[in-house]
Amino acid sequence: MTQKLPPAPSNPWITHSTESVFENDWFRVETSAVTTPGNTAGQYGVVRMANRSVGVVPYENGHVWMVGQTRYALNQYSWEIPEGGVPKGEDMLAAARRELKEETGLSARTLTHLLDFHPSNSITDEYGEIYLATGLTRGASALEPTEDITSIRIPLSDLLSYIESGQITDVMTIMAAYKLRLMQLAGELE
Repeated sequence: MTQKLPPAPSNPWITHSTESVFENDWFRVETSAVTTPGNTAGQYGVVRMANRSVGVVPYENGHVWMVGQTRYALNQYSWEIPEGGVPKGEDMLAAARRELKEETGLSARTLTHLLDFHPSNSITDEYGEIYLATGLTRGASALEPTEDITSIRIPLSDLLSYIESGQITDVMTIMAAYKLRLMQLAGELE
């Protein structure tokens, strides 16, 4: 049985005012005048995401399907699990199925929730979930105009090696890969 964490103390931050300084379809940047836990005056910036995030690990016979695409913010090509944005009204499981199909052309008989995450909780309220996709069927992908995606199927052991060598740095992919490895070690995954 998993132990519960101790109860959280009361929030020591005091917000005096908040102003939106930039907004687009994906996020809003806010700045707040605050009193810090050390009782000093300060400014705090937060990125408020318009969508939640979802990642999907397509897994079969010890192999993972990966997608590669150019990430504008990094100005580089990135290998990662299929992932994308989920509008607030969309079901996370449905979004996982949608992203899997759009980016790889794969459909999954079973999607299993693996974990929840906040990728950078000191500056953003972004929330996400990652799912394991099994019982895969191949079909045609349906890429968005902003995507230059290619896909490959690699052994999970290679994925872990690419992470260890720094060739794969996407946080959702790293979390998913190590979760799968833990499941393998526990005998929960072939």
